[in-house]
Amino acid sequence: MKKFLYLTAMLVACAAFGYAQPRIPGASTTQTIIQDLGLGKITLTYSRPNVKGRKIFGGLQPYGEVWRTGANTASVIEFSEDVIIEGNKVPAGKYGLFTIPGKDEWTIIINKTWKQWGAYTYKQSDDVVRFTVKPMNVPDNFETFTMAFMDVTTKSAELDLLWEHTIVPVQFKSDDDAKIMANIDTLTSGDKKGNYYFGAIQYYYENDKDMKKALEWALAGEATDPKAPYFVVWEARVRLKMGDKEGAIKAAERGIQLSKDAKDDEYERLNQMVLDKAKS
Repeated sequence: MKKFLYLTAMLVACAAFGYAQPRIPGASTTQTIIQDLGLGKITLTYSRPNVKGRKIFGGLQPYGEVWRTGANTASVIEFSEDVIIEGNKVPAGKYGLFTIPGKDEWTIIINKTWKQWGAYTYKQSDDVVRFTVKPMNVPDNFETFTMAFMDVTTKSAELDLLWEHTIVPVQFKSDDDAKIMANIDTLTSGDKKGNYYFGAIQYYYENDKDMKKALEWALAGEATDPKAPYFVVWEARVRLKMGDKEGAIKAAERGIQLSKDAKDDEYERLNQMVLDKAKS
């Protein structure tokens, strides 16, 4: 029966492409989202069916069967750099994203054959990785099937699958720390290193690297433009993270004055936030 439906769908598609046809919107819209992760990007394209009053999981989509994770063609996920998904290393490339829904456990599948209609020609032998995650049942009703990246940092993100009363979280991590650290070393040792201090400080700060090095860069950045408040706020943040409250307060107060002189409301507010935290 599945093969018959697949062949029928393909014949309809061929007929549509073979003759000029009026444009008609599909019942399930298509969405493409792009999310930065580490040095790379994740590109995800999928179709978004609606509940329409139906029982979805355990009903329209039976438990224990491979699902295209959407409608129409199989969902496609592409990584421009290597990634780690729930502890599994996945090389850069373009893949099909399939799932096997279950009442208490979902199987997430990254499959090398991304160009296919539905899951009718899916082969487990083409799997790159497969692993299980726990779904969450919630009172909210997600009418339209949605995939969204949440809790995003420079090195991690959570992909949430949301439909009906179900949320399925999948954890992604970048595998780029060594490359980023090497890039920082190269950039901050060049002739125009002042241009790169800002990004280097941020990365060190947000990823709990060497705060002494981050402070050196903040002070060096201030020396390149003594009247600007941009590096001063990072000096204050780094000092506070190092436990130097007195130094953080002095830096933040100086940053506030520099911001006022420059009529820069944003950095006045940012320095004030550090000052308030240091005094609390």
